[in-house]
Amino acid sequence: VQLVESGGGLVQPGGSLRLSCAASGFTFSRYRMSWYRQAPGKGRELVATISTAGGSTNYADSVKGRFTISRDNAKNTVYLQMNSLKPEDTAVYYCNTRLNVPGPDYWGQGTQVTVSS
Repeated sequence: VQLVESGGGLVQPGGSLRLSCAASGFTFSRYRMSWYRQAPGKGRELVATISTAGGSTNYADSVKGRFTISRDNAKNTVYLQMNSLKPEDTAVYYCNTRLNVPGPDYWGQGTQVTVSS
C-alpha cells in the first residue's frame, strides 16, 4: 500500500487549497478513504471520510461547510478541497485507509498546510 499526498503550501487566511492523495498497491475503489491532520503539539485529528463510491461523506465539525472530500476511482485518487482557510487549519495533512477491521492503518508521508498572513 502506498499513499502519496500533494498540494500543500502556504496560503493566506480565507484562501483555498486542494490536496490530492494518489493511492497504489490495493484495489482503491473497495475502501473508504480519510484525511487526517496533525497540528504542532497536538494529536492526529480525523478531518473527513468518504465511502467507496463517494456517495457518503463525513466531516469534523471544525471543517464542515468549508472542506469537501471527493474521490476519483478511475485515477485512484482522493482529494480534499479546502476553502475559507483559517490559521487554525495549519497542520500536516495525511491520507489514510484501513484495508481490514481490525487491521493496521496505512498513512501517506503527509503534506504541510500553513495558513498565515
